[in-house]
Amino acid sequence: MIAKLKRTTTCLIFAAACLTAVAQKKQLTDEQYFKNNFKDIVQPLPVFIKWVNDNQFVYANNSKKYLVDCKTGKEREVSETEPKVEEETIAAYKKGNDLFISLNGAEVQLTNDTAVETNPTMSPDGNYVAYTKNNNLYTVNIRNKKETALTTDGSDVILNGYASWVYTEEILGRASHYRSFWWSPDSKRIAYFRTDDSGVPVFTLTDGTGQHGYVETVRYPKVGDKNPEVKVGIVSPDGGNTTWADFNPKDDQYFGLPYWAPDGSALWVQWMNRLQNNLKIWTIDPATGSKKELYNETQKTWISLDDEGNRIQFLADGKGFLLMSDATGWKHLYYYSMDGKLINAVTSGTFTVTDLNYVDEKNKFVYFTARSRENTARYDFYKVGLDGKKLQRLTFGEFSHTNINLSPNAGYFLTTYSNASTPNKTTLVSNKGKIIKEIGDAKAGSFDEYALAKTELLRVKSDDGLYDLPMKVTWPVDMDKNKKYPVLISIYGGPDAGTCFDSWTLTGNQQWYAREGLIQVVMDHRASGHFGKEGVNYMYHNLGYWEMKDYSTMVKWLVTNGNADPSKICISGFSYGGYMTCYALTYGADVFTHGMAGGSVTDWTYYDSHYTERYMGTPADNAEGYKKSSVLTYTDNYKGKLQLVHGIIDDNVHMQNSINLISKLQDAKKEFEFMPYSGGRHGWPGNKWLHYLNMKTRFIYKYLLEKEVPKPMLK
Repeated sequence: MIAKLKRTTTCLIFAAACLTAVAQKKQLTDEQYFKNNFKDIVQPLPVFIKWVNDNQFVYANNSKKYLVDCKTGKEREVSETEPKVEEETIAAYKKGNDLFISLNGAEVQLTNDTAVETNPTMSPDGNYVAYTKNNNLYTVNIRNKKETALTTDGSDVILNGYASWVYTEEILGRASHYRSFWWSPDSKRIAYFRTDDSGVPVFTLTDGTGQHGYVETVRYPKVGDKNPEVKVGIVSPDGGNTTWADFNPKDDQYFGLPYWAPDGSALWVQWMNRLQNNLKIWTIDPATGSKKELYNETQKTWISLDDEGNRIQFLADGKGFLLMSDATGWKHLYYYSMDGKLINAVTSGTFTVTDLNYVDEKNKFVYFTARSRENTARYDFYKVGLDGKKLQRLTFGEFSHTNINLSPNAGYFLTTYSNASTPNKTTLVSNKGKIIKEIGDAKAGSFDEYALAKTELLRVKSDDGLYDLPMKVTWPVDMDKNKKYPVLISIYGGPDAGTCFDSWTLTGNQQWYAREGLIQVVMDHRASGHFGKEGVNYMYHNLGYWEMKDYSTMVKWLVTNGNADPSKICISGFSYGGYMTCYALTYGADVFTHGMAGGSVTDWTYYDSHYTERYMGTPADNAEGYKKSSVLTYTDNYKGKLQLVHGIIDDNVHMQNSINLISKLQDAKKEFEFMPYSGGRHGWPGNKWLHYLNMKTRFIYKYLLEKEVPKPMLK
């Protein structure tokens, strides 16, 4: 349950009760602390296998399979082959450098050359595989194994169907694996991006491996730099001329994920200006490339183009589509006709829709997931009429429902849920919100016998009184209200990137540090997504400031009310979290005393164009904002203990960020720790990652706990 803390209190009410309860319970063992062996405390949930139909599903538990009847809640054990599971008859995959398909269990080789094929993608009708090699787009006909080059001008700077770095990282997403081609539903055409990277500046990465070192280059546009020029093409899988969409590639613009109309008659293209405050959706005629404006949205701040494919969902009846937009300050669903006319808002209010799960067109209901209207640190599942009426919460209790598995026709759903003090459960629920049957509980038989550290979600009022800021705290075991305790804060920060949720977590490290006397905290600021786009907009042209203001408010609350030691306030994060950590130890040095920062941005002029300009504009139009947001501006304020780590060939957040901060700290005669990782990118595997984790552990023990590290704590 959330405790809303709106005024200062003088002590922790629960401390005495916890002390008595803990004394009567078992202490965790070294096996539990250091090997995360909690089998007596928590257990795996059953594994969902498949929906057999709208009223039956199969799950597995302890190596056995069970068939559940949703109407009655009854279940029975079934064999491995019951009910019959349809096998996938055809699939494309890579093996070495070549492509293969699995056809009815038999392996068939499709290509045989020295070039590396990437992103093999089956056509919807199963007759072709599309892929890229040497930065050209190809298809192979499965029946006759004929390979067709759909483009021929691919080079190190001309990319056909293969995205440039900034498009993959910031627009199409890492999950795309650089793929920028898309089959039409009828398999008659392929849309693709042709990218010209020739004008994009080259960034050089170097490492010390080998006699002459290692050198790698990447076309990486930093703020204000020239971006890739992109053309949108449409081509037949059998080859022929490409039809180009009617855009001028010389315009300073971005293209988002395209959508094919359900019948393949048109390609819908998302277009955005360089300022990223104007989104247009155009319909493209595949035969001529001519375009027609369908949707036009502007905002005073920015519009996110990286929508992960959920901005548009077409209705099966062909009469309309649902669109997701946060133009009102909160992300909601809107119902449009196919010619782009707004019919009605489907959802509205001060809450954020996060996913559109299903549209029941027959009964005219829309099922969606959203941050809970009652508690922004939780997720709930809802349904609402397509006309925007009869909104109903289908999930239940004071829990966060993070995994919704809906039956094929939305008659039932499975929900997995928890909160900060309750382990995960999985339950079957009807589309009326009626609980049918509990399927599994992660709480094991001995859960109540052990003395686990208390974790709770709190709310702290922001300085200006506008927001109840969320903070998840794991308190030390046997807390003494007369003692002060060091604080370890784990953050990410950034716009719409919150990490503080009312959900269950249990790890050996968490419990051990609670025993050692650390207050462990996860916290979110006003622009983290809890308070809609309305809250996120605070960060426009002003990264860093509002995060630090709200984080400082929560830390001060911990010092006043939570027995926090103001001389031992440690913050830790990676990537944007590394930026926040460095910013806290410089700009926020009067509050934060220790920090562990990894892969950190230290000045936003060093980061990529699309992400940074979305929030900050360019240095030309926001010079003061860039100066105020830079860690390098405040190095003279640094007075604590900072640990910096960076992958030497990090191609995302370049190590120049840490190098420049190090140089400034050295010039100012400041003491700090730094560890580079050879071969490391934005993270690094194997023993080097374990070395990094051990560094953090030693830092915590040296500066916060002030004692030797127990050997079992080191990896």
